[in-house]
Amino acid sequence: MKNIYLLIAVIILSIIGFISSFKKETTYFNEENKEIEVTIKNQEEGTIETLDLEEYIIGVVAGEMPASFEDEALKAQAIAARSYALNKIKSTNKEYDLLTDITNQVYITKEEMQEKWQEEYEKYYDKIKKAVEDTKNLVMMYDGEVISAYYFAMSNGKTEDVSLVFGENIDYLVSVDSSWDENVKNFLVTNEIEKEEFCEKLDISCEEIKIEEIKRTDSNRVDTIKINGKEYKGTKIRALLNLRSTDFDIEIKESINITTRGYGHGVGMSQYGANEMAKNGATYEEILKYYYKDINLTKINV
Repeated sequence: MKNIYLLIAVIILSIIGFISSFKKETTYFNEENKEIEVTIKNQEEGTIETLDLEEYIIGVVAGEMPASFEDEALKAQAIAARSYALNKIKSTNKEYDLLTDITNQVYITKEEMQEKWQEEYEKYYDKIKKAVEDTKNLVMMYDGEVISAYYFAMSNGKTEDVSLVFGENIDYLVSVDSSWDENVKNFLVTNEIEKEEFCEKLDISCEEIKIEEIKRTDSNRVDTIKINGKEYKGTKIRALLNLRSTDFDIEIKESINITTRGYGHGVGMSQYGANEMAKNGATYEEILKYYYKDINLTKINV
């Protein structure tokens, strides 16, 4: 009887080994020169291409952060973008790793950089390239894994806990103070929306607009709000009305005035906050370890 059980165990282990042999092995490096590569898809053009990771990161930093920002902020952005990319590479099961728009990270080509910067192209390209080169292969890690390095433009004075935006529980993506952002231009913005457009987008009656029961998170962003008896998540209102952030106030007049504080989803590193920290003398390491809790900076071996 024991021999039968042993035989069954051997067969099961053999089957598991056979199945495992067909699993795609995740690797950051190609076979020829051990350089890290990333495959990106341009949804607008429908094209897919493979790039050297560091070349890709130059395009992301150029697309995601103003080139006029401080060097240390650009370095922090490069590491965040690289970490985000490698985290995606490891988890993807598609023919590409990342999209080139805000769905993942905005990536722009050299031609797009030239159009964006005009006569300052060489100056800004060299500046960003140096920030990327100075941090080559550096990533943020937590518990032995490259982190999901969310980042955004400008906070409302605090960053947001990831669970309240993306429904994930991630120890290193918790709310922290980012009061530097409050001094940034366009921190506070008021937009006017016609009542008919407001009601149409929220699918409510326009006979009377009644706002009640606004519940806010600890960072003062709208968690839920009731409009005409209909409850919405703050993130849903932001998406429907294309608001800059979920920290908003709604004022009903002849039209609807909506005032927002900050810009972006609020999770992870505030880019403007990082720049203000850099202006005050913070290094890229200090910036990253402030916005991403208990992470380590590690160089990927090549």
